[in-house]
Parts: sequence; C-alpha cells; structure tokens
Amino acid sequence: MSTATAPANTHRRALKSGFAAAVGTTIEWYDFYVYATAAAIVFPVVFFPELDRGLGTLASFGTYAVAYFARPLGGIIFGHIGDKLGRKPALTITLLLMGIATTLVGVLPTYATIGIWGPILLIVLRIAQGLAVGGEWGGASLMAVESAPPKFKVFYGGFTQLGNPLGALLSTGAFWVLALMGDDVLLTWGWRIPFLFSIVLIGVGFWVRYRVEETPVFEAKIEGHEQSTPILFALRNNWWPMLLGFGIIAMSSGGYVLATTFVQSYATSPDIGLDADIILGAMTVAAFVETLVTLPLALLGDKVGAKTIMILGSGLSLVAVIPLVLFIDAHNVAMIYLFVSVLRLTLSGAWAPLSTLMAQMFRPQARYTSMSLSYGIGAAVWGGLSPAIATGLLVATGNFWSVIAFFGLLALLAILGSALAPQHSDTAPATGSLKARLDTTAVPTSGRAADRK
Repeated sequence: MSTATAPANTHRRALKSGFAAAVGTTIEWYDFYVYATAAAIVFPVVFFPELDRGLGTLASFGTYAVAYFARPLGGIIFGHIGDKLGRKPALTITLLLMGIATTLVGVLPTYATIGIWGPILLIVLRIAQGLAVGGEWGGASLMAVESAPPKFKVFYGGFTQLGNPLGALLSTGAFWVLALMGDDVLLTWGWRIPFLFSIVLIGVGFWVRYRVEETPVFEAKIEGHEQSTPILFALRNNWWPMLLGFGIIAMSSGGYVLATTFVQSYATSPDIGLDADIILGAMTVAAFVETLVTLPLALLGDKVGAKTIMILGSGLSLVAVIPLVLFIDAHNVAMIYLFVSVLRLTLSGAWAPLSTLMAQMFRPQARYTSMSLSYGIGAAVWGGLSPAIATGLLVATGNFWSVIAFFGLLALLAILGSALAPQHSDTAPATGSLKARLDTTAVPTSGRAADRK
C-alpha cells in the first residue's frame, strides 16, 4: 500500500508529532524570550551604558529587531531543506543553531570588558537566533498539522503554539527569580544564567526530535518525486496567501511583542518607575495562563473555525490593552496582574489557531518555504519594528494613546488577513497522480466544518 493511501494520520502519530513540536518550539521560544527580556531590562545597562536609559533601550531593541530581519532568510534556507529533504532534518538544525547561539550570549563579555565589541558580538549571535526561528516555526507547525487527523488539525497545530507560552513562562520566570535577588545580582552575573541553561534544553529537544517520524504529506511528495524549486514555486504561485499571512502575523507577532517586551520596558522606565519584579511576576503568571488556554482554544477552533477564533482574539486584545496601560500608570499592582493575564488570554485567540490557519493557506508544494517566508517577513516588520515604533511614538507624543492606536492598526490587519485567508485540505484523493493528491481544494474555516475534509 502506498504512503498516500495508508492511514497515516492517526491520533497516536499526531500526538507524537505534536509533542515533538511543543518541546522544540518551547526551547526555541525560551531562547528567544530570554533575549527579549534581557533586552528590555538588562542590556541597556550592561551593553549600552554610555547612552541614557531611553537611547539605551532603543539601541537594545535594535539588537532585538536584528533577529526578526534574519527570519525571512532563515525561512528560505530551512524552508528549502524542509521542502526538499524533509521537515525533520531542517528542525534538527534549527534547534542546534538556536541553542548554541543562546548559550554563547551567556558567556559574552559586556561593554565594560571589551567595549564596542560586546554589542557587535551580541548582534552576530542575535542574527543566528533569527535564522533559527525563521526556519523553526513553520517546520514545527507542519510537523504537527500534517500528521493530524482531518477533524483535529487546529488542536494538534496548537501544540506548536504551546511552545510560545511555555518558553515565555520559563524565561520570564527565570528573570523574575533573579530580579527578586536584587539589581546587584541581576545586572552583574545573574542575567547570564537563563542563557547558559539553554545548553541543557538542547539535549532534551534533540532527543525528542530524533525520535519523531516524517509527515505523511512530505512522504507523499517523495513518492511522487516532486522536483520544483521551493522558493520559485512560492513566489510564483503563493504570493497572494503569503501577502495575507503577512497581515495575519501583525497581531500574533507585533501585538504580542508590544504586550510583552514593550510593556515590560514601559512599566520599568524612569517615567513610570514600576519595580521590575512586579511586571516580571505579572508576565510569569500570564504566561502560565496562556499555557493553560492554548490547547482548549485550538480545540475550539476545530469546532467553530480557526478564522473565528483568530478574529475574536485580535479584536478583544485591543479592548484588553487599554485598561492594562491605565493600571500600569496608576501602579495598581493587583489589576496589573489581572489585566496582563487577560491580555495574554485574548492574544492566545490570535495565536492558538495560527499554525493550522497558515499551514492550510498553502498547497503542499513548497509549503514549508511559503509559510516560513510569509511568517518571517511578517515577524520582521511587525515583531521586529513594533517596540521601536512604539517607543518612538511614546517619545514623540508623550502619551500612550498613540501606542494604543498603533496596536489597533495591528489588530485590523490581522482581522482582514484572517477573513480573506484561503484554506486547503491535505485529505486529497487516495488514487491518481501526485498533482491530484497534492493540489487539493479549498475548505471553509468559518463554521463547524472548518479545517475538515
């Protein structure tokens, strides 16, 4: 029996692939958010001490943004590997690259030790992180979604999305504990510990990834000897869904970064003066809440449609961010804890179904490349530039409402992109040519039949 006709998409296979995706993306996002947290709180002091706090924060966010602009290149490189050689080898390389780069940040000399070479080396390692994440998310998403039964695509795709809150929980939790030990510890040697811990996670992730199977969709491509050049196919045939994906990413990347990294920087800035341990504690609790709701929201996406969850999540996030800012200005600690979690809950609606929604926007040919490139470019623009844009708006206007307006623009783009996104099923006919098996028809995502055959 051929691969295309075998009952490959079983719950057992999907659970194994989903678990591997969750572990891998948890490690990747942990590494990424460790840097993001340090960029907001630590790096302005230890790598840019010659600048005042505002300019130092801008410079620190500049090094943070570099990784986002490396993502599209990572998407092309690892997308090519994933489309031609398989999802599994591409994901193994991204995991090793990210872990090594993060560990090296943990031993990097500061500005006080080697001067300007400290920030330069920091940028180089940040580029390596960006290349790794650029190839990681798309491959992990496909590993989970392509292995899932037709009626549970969004649920198993949610395992990939689970890595984000788990990674954030580990990273902010680590910095929260260090912040409680005082600035003397955090700003001298303490900030290095979360980076060095990455080397332990690499071993765990590599072992899990080594044991997972290739996806049925990629096996069908190999059986049919598909030979198209992934990047050329993507640019020629997938430009429209890639453009829509760019819009969809606005909230799940740009909005998410504003709600996490930028909010931390704003709350601890001299103008607001909130203690770092307060906002880090709130972020840690919120990451735990997001971890709890990600899979239930993904499962709900299989019932009511991935698009519905995405649109509601983006719109409600705009509503939730306003009271959060007001309570930060008022130093109301209890309400800060509450609304940081509320905002992360609504953002989960724009995050939990994302893997499946974007995976099914593209036909299987060049899907890894198309998905990774669309996500990478969107993340580069919205995720990479949003903290700097928000900081600039805050400096220029003197109030946070300009940042709220920018957040609203991101929500609008995500809503429009989600509403217009095409969807394709992997449950193609069991017989016929490779084209008949892979060039599948669109499926609805707005009702109970969403993400199904």
